[in-house]
Amino acid sequence: MTWSLPAFPTFLSIVLGYLLGSIPFGLIITRLAGTQDIRTIGSGNIGATNVLRTGRKELAAATLLFDALKGTAAVLIARALWGEEAALLAGLAAFLGHVFPVWLHFKGGKGVATFLGITLGLFWPAAIAFAVVWLGCARLTRYSSLSALIASIATEITASLFGTAQTALLLGLLTLLIWITHRANIARLLAGTEGRIGGKA
Repeated sequence: MTWSLPAFPTFLSIVLGYLLGSIPFGLIITRLAGTQDIRTIGSGNIGATNVLRTGRKELAAATLLFDALKGTAAVLIARALWGEEAALLAGLAAFLGHVFPVWLHFKGGKGVATFLGITLGLFWPAAIAFAVVWLGCARLTRYSSLSALIASIATEITASLFGTAQTALLLGLLTLLIWITHRANIARLLAGTEGRIGGKA
């Protein structure tokens, strides 16, 4: 596998992806709605699961949607301008932007919705696999974190079986990063103290 993208488009793809990914929609949406700072409740995370702890399901849904769409937008814009390699770079940068946003002192979310959006832009069948597995696991366990972890693996398997090698490689890396960002959740799952969907913590 050879890399053919010139240096300047490579740089622009990374900048584009990072800036889009770093938009903290969870914080923006909850502030516009007049709720308390989302970082002061629950897990302190800016993602949809923690927004749900405000009791405002519509705000959580909006956060999920926009956090996913920024990942999709990064991939699609970069692909349209510079090609598939740029799309892969922009997807990676968007994920890192969400997890480490410069606007919030590099303290962002765990990347699940953005991962889904990136996957949708790169290889939609893997995104469908993620959604189906996440919904099934969430219905059975009511653990958002566990559902995300299992669904990320299903995404990588789908991409490895049916997608390109480059896409599978990137989604494999993002899956590893998802597990890393969820290390505290994994510890709580093992200890039996992880909060369930709809819970207050």
